[in-house]
Amino acid sequence: MSEALTLLGINFAGLLAVILILWWIAVAMRGVSFIDAFWAFGMVLLAWGSAWQVGVEGPHGRLLLGLTTLWGLRLAIHLFIRWRSHGEDPRYAKIIARQMETKKWSWAKVALLTVFLTQAPLLFITSLPAQIGIGASAANWAGATSLIRMAGAFPPPTVGVIGWIGMVAGLVGIGFETIGDAQLDRFRKDPANKGKVLDTGLWRYTRHPNYFGDALTWWGLWLIAADIGPWIALASVIGPLFLTFTLTKWSGKALLEKGLHKTRPDYAAYVQRTSGFIPWPPKIRV
Repeated sequence: MSEALTLLGINFAGLLAVILILWWIAVAMRGVSFIDAFWAFGMVLLAWGSAWQVGVEGPHGRLLLGLTTLWGLRLAIHLFIRWRSHGEDPRYAKIIARQMETKKWSWAKVALLTVFLTQAPLLFITSLPAQIGIGASAANWAGATSLIRMAGAFPPPTVGVIGWIGMVAGLVGIGFETIGDAQLDRFRKDPANKGKVLDTGLWRYTRHPNYFGDALTWWGLWLIAADIGPWIALASVIGPLFLTFTLTKWSGKALLEKGLHKTRPDYAAYVQRTSGFIPWPPKIRV
């Protein structure tokens, strides 16, 4: 077990170093919104950090590394382009201004403590299926032996049914999120849609196809890791559970919809007829 903790410790230390560098850049720029793009790219770095330490000889490790990289690079590039096009996210500006006023902290201190240092542990927890799964899949890694021995087996030589289901779920999640993001981009680029609500395409069936795609992807990655053994499943399930909670109850859906109710007159009616997360046919025809 000590080898597993060492792997995770090295990953977290590397992540924290990158986060501090990004904070230094944010202070120079006086803006923090680019951290959203790093949320996805950071998980790619952690997956590759695990692979760098133990290798990716196992089939589960290769699947986890490939899907995490595909998901993370796609989303990071999308969010980086959005940031370059639209500039600072007003939500971050409000959070920082509120903290500066109430706590009398400097801009740099607020950005460090409320944005950057909170991102590191949350990102780290979410990506546990990829980190632990890649480690446990490597038969030549001493940590894999100790982890899998608790389940009474060694890393399986082939991917089982649960793993393949996870792969399909991951690919569907990536595709769902990609299509939803593309539909929203096209909608926003049309000046005639200013102040309107997108309720066609995937957005007809869920108010947040991008968030649903995120969650489905990471539940799929967890299934791939779980296919290695039950202890791997238990050790990493906090990742998709936490991500789903974040997207549905905390900083994702809940925070976004609070603002949309104020800026989109038709949003209340959209909420009444459209599923909040899991895709489902609308209650009434639009």
